[in-house]
Amino acid sequence: SQYDTPLLELIGLENEISLAISKLAEWAAPRPVEKNLLTLRDEVYVQPEPLGVVLIIGAWNYPWAVTLSPLVGAIAAGNAAVVKPSELSECSSLLLRALLPRYLDQDLYPVVTGGVSETQELLKQRFDHVFYTGSGSVGRLVMEAASRHLTPVTLELGGKSPCYIHKDCDLRVACR
Repeated sequence: SQYDTPLLELIGLENEISLAISKLAEWAAPRPVEKNLLTLRDEVYVQPEPLGVVLIIGAWNYPWAVTLSPLVGAIAAGNAAVVKPSELSECSSLLLRALLPRYLDQDLYPVVTGGVSETQELLKQRFDHVFYTGSGSVGRLVMEAASRHLTPVTLELGGKSPCYIHKDCDLRVACR
C-alpha cells in the first residue's frame, strides 16, 4: 500500500540516520580499557577504526531499509561501501542507482545493479566486510565466497517468523 514504504522502511531509516549523527562522536571516540600488569605505565584504550570497503547485498522485500541501514552504519564507521540492491525489486534498484550518486560520492559508494552473475562477480572481489540479507541458501554461498578472503560477514537470513499460539488464546487478538 501507499503507507508500507514510509511506515516500514523510511521512518526507521530516518531514525537510523538521526541516531548515527547524534552518536557519531561517541562511537568514534577512544574508549579507555582496564590496565593490567603489562600496561600499568601506558595509556590504554580502544580506538575504533574503519574496516575499509564493505559490500552490502540488499533484499527484495524491504529494498530501502535492508540496503540502506547497513550503509548508514558503514558510513558512520568511516567505510566505503559497494551497494548491491536486489534485482527482484527492479524499480527500487534502479531508483537507488539514480539517487544515491546525487547525495554520496559515487567513487566511495557505488551502486551495482544486476542479477545473480553480477553478485557472483562482486563476491569474487576482496572486501573488508560483507552484509547480506536474504535466504539461508544464498547466505551459505555468500559465506563461502567471503571465506576465500577470510572476510567477516553479517548475515540476516530471512524465512518464516513462526510463533506459538496457545490453545486458550483469543485467536482474533493473536492474529492482529
